[in-house]
Amino acid sequence: MKKNTKKILAILAVVAVLAAVLAACAKGASNNGETTTAGETEAAKETLVMATNAEFPPYEFHEGESIVGIDAEIAQAIADKLGMELKIEDVAFDSIIPGVQAGKYDMGMAGMTVTDERLKSVNFSDSYAKGVQVVIVKEDSDIKTLDDVNGKKIGVQTSTTGDIYATGDYGEENITKFDNGAVAVQALLSGKVDCVIIDNEPAKSYVKANEGLKILETAYVEEDYAICFNKDDTELQEKVNGALKELIADGTVKTIVDKYIPAE
Repeated sequence: MKKNTKKILAILAVVAVLAAVLAACAKGASNNGETTTAGETEAAKETLVMATNAEFPPYEFHEGESIVGIDAEIAQAIADKLGMELKIEDVAFDSIIPGVQAGKYDMGMAGMTVTDERLKSVNFSDSYAKGVQVVIVKEDSDIKTLDDVNGKKIGVQTSTTGDIYATGDYGEENITKFDNGAVAVQALLSGKVDCVIIDNEPAKSYVKANEGLKILETAYVEEDYAICFNKDDTELQEKVNGALKELIADGTVKTIVDKYIPAE
């Protein structure tokens, strides 16, 4: 009897240890998305997926394998504020809003201007930066003012505000659309178009990189940049907008913009 009692007690002890181990593993492996590290639980960070078009320096561009720029750094600061992991998807500019509408991306951030047409499809945050649309021409061009653009062949990036405004002002028959600004500028250099309408900051980069080009002195359009969201995801819009307001108030946004666009 004593031997049997000892065996039973030993078995019960082993069962108790195994139960404790299994309970600890279950707690660490699954607790509303929490994982256990060094004896403590840490909530798995939610991912914030941002769609952009990394052909728009200094707002977004490639640096090696990374996407950097004003929008990329502001988005990272927003994600940090919200305790989220930022994931940037580089896509064609004209697929950003449809992708956000479909729920493929959480937000779109690509030097994007708020327009009445876009507001039919998505919601926007507060503005975080100002943009200016300008006209790039060859240095020996006969285009000297905005009036001279009438009747000329105009290069634009598809679905940008440069595209939208130029099509409305100068007629669709005079507009040639390109996938990005760099391709449009190459078309200008080769004589396929007479000018390119694009944001001032990438325009300065293109002129600096390509001899024989200049920017007209008079700005074409002034605009505000904002972040777009799915119309059904007002919760994320409010959270991002709240973080953005804090980052504007504490000077973080200005510091990021000044890093890429030094005061002249």
